[in-house]
Amino acid sequence: MPIILKTRREIEMMRRAGQIGCEILAAMREVVRAGVTTFELNEIARELLAKRNAIGMSKNYPDYKPGTGYPAETCLSINEEVVHGIPGPRQLKDGDIITLDLALRVEGYCADTATTVAVGQVSDKVNKLVNVTRDTLAIALKQIKPGRKWSDIARLMQYHVESNGFNVVREFVGHGVGRSMHEDPKVPNFVTAEQLRGDFKLRPGMTFAVEPMVVIGRRDVHQLPDGWTVVTEDGQPAAHFEHTIAVTEAGADILTDGRPPWGL
Repeated sequence: MPIILKTRREIEMMRRAGQIGCEILAAMREVVRAGVTTFELNEIARELLAKRNAIGMSKNYPDYKPGTGYPAETCLSINEEVVHGIPGPRQLKDGDIITLDLALRVEGYCADTATTVAVGQVSDKVNKLVNVTRDTLAIALKQIKPGRKWSDIARLMQYHVESNGFNVVREFVGHGVGRSMHEDPKVPNFVTAEQLRGDFKLRPGMTFAVEPMVVIGRRDVHQLPDGWTVVTEDGQPAAHFEHTIAVTEAGADILTDGRPPWGL
């Protein structure tokens, strides 16, 4: 499928969704502490989505028929859970890390964002994992410029992760975002021969989610019997950060950071 370039109006509509998503993640993050359940965190998101007339794009994914597909508005993944952790009665404990992952639609336009949060005091290695993953996203965003090949940026992301002794999960990559939660292109955080065949040059008007997923141990993952939750094979922790961005002549316009666009 061709990459859909967005108009300035469409980008501003996506920014509205992105800023609401940022507000919701911030509200969830405020109550992350030992003893809180992932169900309670999802309830915060559910209520705020309704209040802002926004739709959580994970609920009932992929067919969006009531009572089918993914059962919650957010994906909340703890420790060895990489992505798609289902909210429920599990209580957070001191020393955990949790990824808060939210995709939403507002008036027909989508945004996707995620952050990994420490619960109380975490080990030095886990703290480094979170910082390296956050920095990997920052490196990518700083490198975004029209005319650059995505593979050049993905190579820098992979190098930063691996030079710090960690690994990049390869089963999941970033993706285009717009009127749909998932559009072309695929936006990997690593470089392989297969990924190079799908390489693309950045152009103004492109909108996509950049989302490095990094693990302490081996990069191998598997899905749990619930059909959604993906965990590391060796049980080691994972971290995940994500922003939705628009490519402009000046670089990356981050639509999910809660700030106004460049130049305002």
